[in-house]
Amino acid sequence: MSIIVDHISHVYGEDTAMAVQALKDVSLVIPDGQFIGLIGHTGSGKSTLVQHLNGLMKATSGNIYFNGEDIDSDDFNKKMLRSKVGLVFQYPEHQLFETDVFSDVCFGPKNLGLSQKEVQLRAYEALKQVGLEDECFYQSPFDLSGGQKRRVAIAGVLAMKPDVLILDEPTAGLDPKGRDEILDQIAKLQKETGITVILVSHSMDDVAKYVDRIIVMNKGSVMYDDEPREVFRHYIELEEIGLAAPQVTYIMKDLQNQGIMVSDDVTTIEEAKDEIKNYFVRLAQSKRHGI
Repeated sequence: MSIIVDHISHVYGEDTAMAVQALKDVSLVIPDGQFIGLIGHTGSGKSTLVQHLNGLMKATSGNIYFNGEDIDSDDFNKKMLRSKVGLVFQYPEHQLFETDVFSDVCFGPKNLGLSQKEVQLRAYEALKQVGLEDECFYQSPFDLSGGQKRRVAIAGVLAMKPDVLILDEPTAGLDPKGRDEILDQIAKLQKETGITVILVSHSMDDVAKYVDRIIVMNKGSVMYDDEPREVFRHYIELEEIGLAAPQVTYIMKDLQNQGIMVSDDVTTIEEAKDEIKNYFVRLAQSKRHGI
């Protein structure tokens, strides 16, 4: 069920002296099963854009289509949309409120009018999908670590069985171990289920490691929309708008400047490792042949 964003714009405080244009003529196609990174500096329009995708905000102009239907038409079922396009806000653990973890994750599917058995099955499956240990299920969510709370909040959205999962800075405030655990679990989930994932992030290294496609927002417009290696070729332009390439890109550039002829067309540590290894293999072969 693809999402089509058709020339949408959004103005906060339209027709007032405080009007601010947050989105400017944005058009995108988000197909099924893609892992997308949405990046941009603070105020670039990332969060405003994702809140349009499940109907939490309405565009000032333009249209958004879900499964071929205009989400702002009078007869469109917004409740269905929000169960199919799940949005996990930044610091989602602030929205936990039930007495135990399992009850909290049950809350969403229960509101879909499902049977108690189906609700509980969905909650159990979602908690396992995010890698939460069984012994945590009946603890108070407020007794968990920050990373565990984040997993519970994500499970609450997954229990709705969305086709699209939007994560707005899901690792904000977590330590490196917690960040890697959350993102590894999301990547595993995406690979196993084929769910569409939109990851909003400030971390270029995280985005480069996990996503198939990067959308760069700048001043409310789409600046780049391509696979990671193509986007990060523009690292100088990214720096100009307050972003950067992954650390490994700069390391490879430094190696080139020292006369080590490796490609800088890599975006992850694994790719860099292979490229450096291949360079020394080529060098050894050249020496053996007296080149």
